[in-house]
Amino acid sequence: MWSFRLTDSQRDALRLLLDAQGELGPSLTGAREALDLARWDDLPEAQLPWDRVSELAKLQRIGEADVVWDLANGMPARTGAGSRRARQRQ
Repeated sequence: MWSFRLTDSQRDALRLLLDAQGELGPSLTGAREALDLARWDDLPEAQLPWDRVSELAKLQRIGEADVVWDLANGMPARTGAGSRRARQRQ
């Protein structure tokens, strides 16, 4: 995974380049969606309940990034052996 910062005009230019491709496959569709969501990090009111994230990570024996990923994808916060990551490890 790559991580980089773009100015608003750079992000808009990439969005226009992707739109100019016509029909987008799954990878480019994901890239286009990521550009739409890219400003989330710049919002000062955007905060995560890190205490709760840390607690869920410890309960599930997974990393905090996995908890954030699951929560961002709309998965309910589960604990113990019922979590997706815990089932994968068994």
